[in-house]
Amino acid sequence: MSTMDDELNEIRKRRLAEIQRQQAQNQQSDVQAAYQQEQAKAEMEAQKQAIMRQILTPEARERLTTLKMSRPALVEQLEMQLISLAQSGRLPSQISDEQLKTLLMKMQPKKRKTSITRV
Repeated sequence: MSTMDDELNEIRKRRLAEIQRQQAQNQQSDVQAAYQQEQAKAEMEAQKQAIMRQILTPEARERLTTLKMSRPALVEQLEMQLISLAQSGRLPSQISDEQLKTLLMKMQPKKRKTSITRV
């Protein structure tokens, strides 16, 4: 009976070691996948910034950076539009700060003016 218990314990130990090894491999592959995803994201961001340096004047880039802190979704949308215009060749020159302001005004939704009238 004791040898059977010893064999059973040995089988349990081997199975536990195997499960732990599999979990360690899964965690390692998850870490590698996350690292590769971060690398790809950083590379895309670097490419985007390089394109933005080519199509925006320094003042316009500064305005976009400042705006990104308060309205990141709007800036992301504008950057994608500018990059697509630049890649299609529809931007004749660099976009100045004034031109960027105009684009931003056009992108903002129209505000409805509300007024309260008392009877």
